[in-house]
Parts: sequence; structure tokens; C-alpha cells
Amino acid sequence: MTDGQRLFAGRYLVGDVIGRGGMANVYRGEDTKLGRTVAIKVLKPQLASDPAFRTRFRQEAQAASRMAHPTIVRVYDAGEEMVTRADGDVVTEPFIVMEYVEGRLLKDMIAEGPLGSKQATDIADGILTALEYSHRAGVVHRDIKPGNVMITPDDKVKVMDFGIARAVSDSSSTVAQTTAILGTASYFSPEQAKGETVDARTDLYSTGVVLFEMLTGRTPFRGETAVSVAYQHVSETPVRPSSVNPDVSPALDEVVLRALGKGRFDRYQTAQEFMEELELAAAGHLPKRRVVDDEATAIFGVAPTPGEQTAHALRQLTSDDTVTRTQRRPPVVWIWAGVLVVAVVMVAVVWWVLSLAPSAEIPAASREVPDLSDTTWESAQETLVGLDLVPTRLDEASSDIEEGHVIRTDPPATTTVAPEDTIRVYVSTGAEQVTVPDLSGLDQGGATAALEEAGLELGSITDQNSPSIGPGIVMGASPASGTDVDTGTTVDLVLSNGKVTITDVTGQTMSVARQLLEDADIGLTVDPIADPTCPAEPGEIITAQSLAPGEVDQKSTIELTYCTGSSDDGPDGGDGGGTDGGDENPEG
Repeated sequence: MTDGQRLFAGRYLVGDVIGRGGMANVYRGEDTKLGRTVAIKVLKPQLASDPAFRTRFRQEAQAASRMAHPTIVRVYDAGEEMVTRADGDVVTEPFIVMEYVEGRLLKDMIAEGPLGSKQATDIADGILTALEYSHRAGVVHRDIKPGNVMITPDDKVKVMDFGIARAVSDSSSTVAQTTAILGTASYFSPEQAKGETVDARTDLYSTGVVLFEMLTGRTPFRGETAVSVAYQHVSETPVRPSSVNPDVSPALDEVVLRALGKGRFDRYQTAQEFMEELELAAAGHLPKRRVVDDEATAIFGVAPTPGEQTAHALRQLTSDDTVTRTQRRPPVVWIWAGVLVVAVVMVAVVWWVLSLAPSAEIPAASREVPDLSDTTWESAQETLVGLDLVPTRLDEASSDIEEGHVIRTDPPATTTVAPEDTIRVYVSTGAEQVTVPDLSGLDQGGATAALEEAGLELGSITDQNSPSIGPGIVMGASPASGTDVDTGTTVDLVLSNGKVTITDVTGQTMSVARQLLEDADIGLTVDPIADPTCPAEPGEIITAQSLAPGEVDQKSTIELTYCTGSSDDGPDGGDGGGTDGGDENPEG
């Protein structure tokens, strides 16, 4: 069976391939139920062999589907399809159904050369806008890179693949497997490279890498292997973008270098903060916070540490020709010594990650974050304070958790932390409110799509007579259009059946019959039919109607028959009576 003949979930018709990646292929598709074009991302079968991945994949796709923002590619549906290969093997193919977006991938634009500063900052602003929305919703992307950013023909930014990176990284058994699936380490944050937990600041680091690449046409760190690039993210200082592209302003240099801070607190803390300084830099103003210049540090005679010497030796092995060597001709023994040290460290880190098991006992100097889900904020606050932890409240809409109750914590439950660490507690503000859209004039398919777009669900459908609204068109909704309701609320529809109900008008006068049938609530056209075979009666009494009483098609024409014949003056008339009178009284 060809790609063009495949049907996923009984409704998604798979068409031509429109993109290929390291872990998935993307197809143009059609939602046969709603009649709209979609993009279908089909993940590689090797991912589907891991049950943990399939579970995480579904959960993350559901979380991504709740995000609706102009800068984020919508996720409509997700599932798994059993596919029989040509060799007879049956494999499971996880898939995501997404909004179809016309445009170009940012990575294809960068491949043509560096972007202008104005275009680069505008695109970065769009990415940060999407991240600000997702971070407020509690979703960290984890895989911001040019291959996950679309630019529409009207230069709008669309970020895709929210949640997929988490599904992959949480389910992959080794660091090497995760790296292979994600395809590149060029956009890793230092904490990702070290296998640590990630947060919103991870996405901001990756955005800084993307901004560097847009301005220069290359990533800040390059190497022959993913491990060498990951190591540079952890230990190397990036060069200024202006050293690669002289057209980059000093202000943009400062913004990029701050975004690429090694420590989480060295970078921007929120997408909003990043956007504000990016806007200042785009206007030619230096941000208030300045990044320390490496050359200025060298002037004051700060000697490099042994680790920095090793890092310099590693830089000489990469393809990055912009890195300054520490010696003119470094001894080969030092190069190989550096490589050996890094190899030993990486093997030790991988072994530690694989062998790491939760300790049965928590050290006295540490605390374990308790499970506070669905408890009240007051109770959670009291519990954390009792553990010498610092709770901070973050409000978030939730249709599943009661208002004022805890949705989750960051770090999550069972995480080991130090005393006085800050624990972010996400508290439900209740279900998010949305407005029922205007559905008038739409058919059932269009109304269903509009409801899904607004985060609502289609409820019952009833038919109702209408003299003017066409069959199958929405006449009304409950709750009514314009009403504010909770996300996920069911909306019932009333559709026109294209019928009206008429009564029996025989025996009525023509004027009364017309008034009944041509009324705005009925809307029929009356065609009077004269019948000369029967005697006329005052008021043109209806003797027959062409449409039987009951439901008839709206805007129909009905024939009403009435008598127009003359009266019959036969033997029983007045003349006959006169003759009889003459016989009785001939002399009269």
C-alpha cells in the first residue's frame, strides 16, 4: 500500500512526503472527517519499540494539543497505527496530526547564508513569544532549533514539536541513543549535555544558539562528534557573533553572549526578559547588564586553569577555525592527553547515569520534595516550610484540578534538593475560560472545526424547522455564541432541516389561506388555481391544496384550488315556480 493510500485512525488520509528528519517523516494529509488539510508527522519505527516512549509520547502530544497560540503549530491529534511492511513484519508507527503551515524551515533559510540583523531579531522575537506562552503553560520545548521553526510567506514565526523532545529524552535508555534520535547536539544547553534536569532557561539557551546561527550562518560550537560539541557547550566560551560577521552590532553581541551563559543564572531568566533586551539591541542600545569580555580578562593576567588548558587543546581538534590556539605548535602528547581525559570523563558520566538508582535514604543535609498534587496551596506551603524549603506560587489554568489546589511542583515530587531551595508550586486557577465562537452560517463540519479550534467539544445535534436557513446549517448553539465557558465544555448545536410545517387550509377563504401559508414563519409561495366546474362561493373558498398538511420543503410553491363556476337555474329554480303558480290560478 502506498503512502498516498494509507488511512490513519480511520480518518487521516496520508499524502506526499513534505519533510524528512532524523526521527520522523512529515506528510501532507487530509482530515476526511472535517475536510481540512493537515500535516502528519510519522515517527520512525525504532522509537515505537519502546513502550515507555509510546506512553510518554501520547502524554506529551495531549499536553501540546492544549496550547493554542498564533506562534505555535497546533497539535490536533496523536495515535499509533499498525503497519504491515513489504516483508510481512507488522510495526507500530506513532503519529501526530498537526496544523498544516505554508512556509519555509528556518534551517533552509540559514543554509543560504546569514540573515540580516533585523530579520534575525524579528524571528528570534517570534520564537521567544511562543516560548513565553508555553512556559506559562508549564511546557518546556527542550529542542529549539532551526529545523523546528517555520517562517510563513507573510514572515510569521511558527514553532513546532512541543513535547516530542521530552518524550524522547525521558524514554531513551542512553545518552548516545537520545543524541542519535534528536539528531544534533549543536543546540544543547550545558545542563542537557550533562544529563541534568531542564527548565525554561534551557529553551532560552537554545534560542541564543539559533540567534547566533542566524546572525553568522554557523553554530557557536562545532566538532566532528556530538560528544565533542556537547563538551564545548559545557566548558567553552563562545566567540562574539561580530568576530564571524562584522555586520553584527556590539549590542547584539552582548545579548547573544548573555543568552549563552553556562550557568542557568548567568542567562536570561524569562523569555520576556530576553525579548526586552533583544528589542533594545535591535534599536542599537546596549543592554544594561554587560557580559565580561574574555580578552579583557586576559589583560588582567588571569591564568587559565588546567581544565581550561584541556579545553583549549580540544578546540584545536574541532573544525572551528575561529578559536585561537594557546601555542603555535602544541606537542602531540598534550593533544592526546586532553582527548584521553575527556574520553574518561564522558565514559564515567555515562556509566554513572546508567547505574544511578534512587537511594533508600535521604542524607540529613538534603530534602525530598513531597507529592503535593491536589492539595491546597496553604497545605502545600505549610508542608514545604516545615521541610526548610522555600515555596513560591505560580498560577496556572487547569480543567482537571480544583481551583486553589496544587497541579504539580518544580522540581517534581521525590526529587532530592538542598535545604532552603526554592520549590515552584503550580496552583490551579480553575479551567481556562474561552468564548463560544459565532457558528451562524456554518455547516456541521465547519462548526465542529471552529469548536475544536476554540478548545470546545461538539455535543448533541438536533434538527429544527426553518423557513429561510438552508438544510444542515447552524441555527443556534447552547451555550450561545459569545458566552464565556470552561475549556473543554460541550456545545450543543441546532441545525436547520430545511422544512416547514403547514396545516390543512381547505374550507378557508383564499385571503386567510394566503395569510397562513405566506407568513414569514412558513414562507411558501401560493399559486391560486380556479376551478370552473363548481359554483363560486363568496370569499373564494379553498376546495383543495397540492401539498398535504405536515412537513414540506422550505420555500415550496403550493397550489390552492377554489370554485369559479356560475349558479345552475334548472327546473327547481324561480322560473319553474312561476309556471306552477299559473296552473293554480289561471285568471290571476
